[in-house]
Amino acid sequence: MNGEYCAEIIGVGTELLLGNIVNTDARDISEALSALGINVYWHTVVGDNRERLKAAVEIAKARADIIITTGGLGPTCDDLTKQTLAECFGLPLVFHEEEAEKIRAYFKSAGSSAMPESNLSQALLPEGCTVLRNHNGTAPGCAFFSGGKHVLMLPGPPRELRVMLEREALPYLRRLSDSVIVSHDIRLFGIGESAAEERLRDLMLSISNPTLAPYAGTGEVRLRVTAKAKSAAEAEELMSPLIEKVKAVVGEYIYGIDVPSLEAAAFNLLKARRLVFASAESCTGGLIGKRITDIPGASEVFKGGVIAYSNEVKSKVLGVSPDTLERYGAVSRETALEMAAGVRKLAGADIALSSTGICGPASDSRGRPVGLGFIALSSPEGGFCREIRMGSDRDRGRTVAAHHAFDMLIKYLSGTLR
Repeated sequence: MNGEYCAEIIGVGTELLLGNIVNTDARDISEALSALGINVYWHTVVGDNRERLKAAVEIAKARADIIITTGGLGPTCDDLTKQTLAECFGLPLVFHEEEAEKIRAYFKSAGSSAMPESNLSQALLPEGCTVLRNHNGTAPGCAFFSGGKHVLMLPGPPRELRVMLEREALPYLRRLSDSVIVSHDIRLFGIGESAAEERLRDLMLSISNPTLAPYAGTGEVRLRVTAKAKSAAEAEELMSPLIEKVKAVVGEYIYGIDVPSLEAAAFNLLKARRLVFASAESCTGGLIGKRITDIPGASEVFKGGVIAYSNEVKSKVLGVSPDTLERYGAVSRETALEMAAGVRKLAGADIALSSTGICGPASDSRGRPVGLGFIALSSPEGGFCREIRMGSDRDRGRTVAAHHAFDMLIKYLSGTLR
């Protein structure tokens, strides 16, 4: 049956309600369904309780076309998903000898001397269901159609769910939808979510497919462009004009499309130009170096860094003039520029970044406010410096300062740094 589908995901497990584990299963399933053009309208979490699970399923039956459960397929007494859903849909549980053999084989291959008989309860599945093989565990999943609803039961452990979802559940679900949903993320820095939304409001209100939605991060904004169509190519055709309109409105703030972070965008530009950089960090405490080295292959673009927290290290290691420190202070445009120039020379890098700022909790000896910072870039063409406001939260301030450093690097490599 083709057409518009809406789905509900029901996570089963008291540990989810207690906060002992994060429900990444719902996220993974939602992303997968979105790509198939299946709308996820509800996420529900219920504990290991038969009556509450029955109530949640009855609600889902009344409003969703597809019901997907995660968890509760194990062999213990609190694993109630199969029994409860079979009861809700009036289906008997049938023993599958083929699945029982797979469970026995799993224990044998794992070197277990004996398999608990309770594990064979996992071979009990709703009559007439499609069995979804578990490639990383003993509990098979299943799918069936009953009462006008498609029901899929998947295991809870993420390493089991993700493989079953990809190899077993998605091929089943793919037959249900005749459309796809495709998205692109436009990444912005230097403008807030409300300011971006204000500039783009008329555009957002004038469209329905594709859509445009802003999401705020720490110091940056993500614009998600989404289109639903019969094919990925058709969806791309729908989104292309909208993306160009967005560029025309907020292009000066866009640092990349479908890149995960500022540092990833900087990495790509550095690699393409075969350039390397170094860092001299005070207020960021090594965060610039940490973020770039989180990217595989960072050694191709990053020479290294110095955490120069004290004036002594700024002077003796980076070569910042004692007169500069005395006259202007550690948190100043002049010191930031000398830090960047010093580490560039020390590391033999093409480009260098530096950070210095007041993270608090108190102002510095010169009475300058908490949150004041300076980010500098040293290059063969000279030095550039940006005065920033990091705020009073230390962790957020470091993140914002590192954002500015990578933004300056991106703008320099793009020829737009002023």
